[in-house]
Amino acid sequence: MIADNASTDATPFLSAELAFELDNVTVVSLEAKGRGRALRTAWSASDADVLVYMDVDLSTDLTGLLPLVSGLVSGHSDVAIGTRLGPGSRVVRGPRREFISRAYNRILRLTLGARFSDAQCGFKAIRADAARILLPEIEDQGWFFDTELLVLAQRRGMRIHEVAVDWVDDPDSRVDIVSTALTDLRGVLRLRLATPVTRFLLIGVASTLTYAGLYLMMRGALGAALANALALAVTAVANTQANRHFTFGLRGRVGLVRQHAAGALVYLLALGLTDGALAVLGGLDPHPARLLEVAVLVAASAFATVSRYVALRSWVFARPGRAQRLARPLLP
Repeated sequence: MIADNASTDATPFLSAELAFELDNVTVVSLEAKGRGRALRTAWSASDADVLVYMDVDLSTDLTGLLPLVSGLVSGHSDVAIGTRLGPGSRVVRGPRREFISRAYNRILRLTLGARFSDAQCGFKAIRADAARILLPEIEDQGWFFDTELLVLAQRRGMRIHEVAVDWVDDPDSRVDIVSTALTDLRGVLRLRLATPVTRFLLIGVASTLTYAGLYLMMRGALGAALANALALAVTAVANTQANRHFTFGLRGRVGLVRQHAAGALVYLLALGLTDGALAVLGGLDPHPARLLEVAVLVAASAFATVSRYVALRSWVFARPGRAQRLARPLLP
C-alpha cells in the first residue's frame, strides 16, 4: 500500500502506474500532509494482522523486514522498530543528521524515560490488536506520530522489539530538519505534561497556592485552626475533583460519591499534619509572624501531598483488576 499525502512531485503518477501494473499494489491518496495522518489512514484501512511501514525513499535495507515482523507474528512483541543507533546497525548519513538524531533520542530518555533507542527511524511494525488500542490515543498527525506511538506503547506495558538496520541517508530528503525538530520538542513537552504524576504536581501546586491565599484571608477573623480547616476543606474538594478528571481520567458520576468520601478521609490526614505543624510552631513561638505560619503550613501540606498521591492512586481512584498483555501468537 502506497500512502501518498499531498505529494507535489511525480509520486501520484508513479504510484498509480505501479498499482495498475501490479495486482498486490494499492494506493491511498490524502489531500493533507503528515506522516502520522498517512499511517493512521493506511493502518486503519488494513485487515492485516501485522501492520508495517517504511519510508518511500527506501533508505532502510529490506533484509530487516523478516526480523522486524517475526517477533510480532510469534506473539513475542507488540511493536517492532528498526534502529540506526543500536549495536549491529550500519548507517551512512551526514554528521548533522547523526547529531540531531542522537540528541533527540537522548532527550526522550531524559524527559520521558524512553527505553527504545531510535524513535524516528522510518521502519516500524505493530500488531493490529495493539494498533487498535494505540491509534485513537495518538494526537499527532505529523513526524512526531512515531514517538507518540512508542511512548504510549511503553506506558501501556507493551513489549517493543528493536532490529538493527542498514540505513543510507537520502540526499534528496524533503524533510525540514529544524521545523520538524521544534515540532517534536513541543510534542515531547505535551507528553511530559500528560503523565499522571506531572498533572498531579501541577494540580498540587495550584491547590497549595489557593490554600495559602484562603488561609491568609480568613486567619485574622477566624483564628489559625479554623482558617486552616476551612481553607484545607475547600481546596481538598477541588483537588479531589481535579485529580479525578485530569490525573486519573475519570468522567461521569460512577463512583463519584465514594471517591469524594475517600478524599475526605485523605483530607483528615492532611488536617492532622497541618494542625500538628501549627501546634509545634505555637510551642516554639506563641506569636509567630504570619508569613512564617504560612510557610510552616505549606511545608506540612507539601508533605501531605505525597501521602495524598499514594492514597489517590492506590485507593481512591484505583481501577479494578490489571490489564492483561496483548501478545498472543498469530500462528498455530
